[in-house]
Amino acid sequence: MNFSSLQIKNIFITALLLMLFAASGAALVGLTFIQTEDDIRHNEKLTLLRKLNNIIPAESYDNDLLADTITITPDSLLATRGETLAYRARNNEQNVAVVFSSIAPSGYNGPIHLLVGVKSDGTLAGVRVVKHRETPGLGDVVSITHSDWILGFDDKSLSNPNEKDWKVKRDGGIFDQFTGATITPRAVVKAVHNALIYFDQNQDTLFSKQTDKAEQHDR
Repeated sequence: MNFSSLQIKNIFITALLLMLFAASGAALVGLTFIQTEDDIRHNEKLTLLRKLNNIIPAESYDNDLLADTITITPDSLLATRGETLAYRARNNEQNVAVVFSSIAPSGYNGPIHLLVGVKSDGTLAGVRVVKHRETPGLGDVVSITHSDWILGFDDKSLSNPNEKDWKVKRDGGIFDQFTGATITPRAVVKAVHNALIYFDQNQDTLFSKQTDKAEQHDR
């Protein structure tokens, strides 16, 4: 098939226009991403800060909670498999509390992910479930959105109650279980107790003045 010079010119112009449209579209997408990336990250930080402040009240510390972090390596007591961050609260440079991740690996429907806050004196500032797959209406009662059961950990410590009482009532402890769902609270109680043991063994490191530089730079 032979093309006239006019046809070749038209094909060239069409191809050029398509390339320009594609380049403009790519540039527009990239510009939109750049413009919204900061907003997305800002919103993510606000969401995280709200979660942390549900455990450690904002008025109890004066440092930048999201910047004062330290990386925790995987640990059997916490049942974590990858590195996680601990967030340290301080007031007038005095240690107030630290919040870190812990996992209850033996929930009824899988791992239950927790945020555990521990005050500098070793008592619990609070515990929150951040991710789970427990049965609606049964195991999901461990979530603050479904009941206040999780608040029963507030102000508890390794010595209050005694070690033998760190169990659900069915196992001889002091913590309530749920009708038809003992496995879930049993797993959470054990995970919180292990988190307190971890804190007791690593308190100096957790409150170390050294801040995770990569995280600080990223923020």
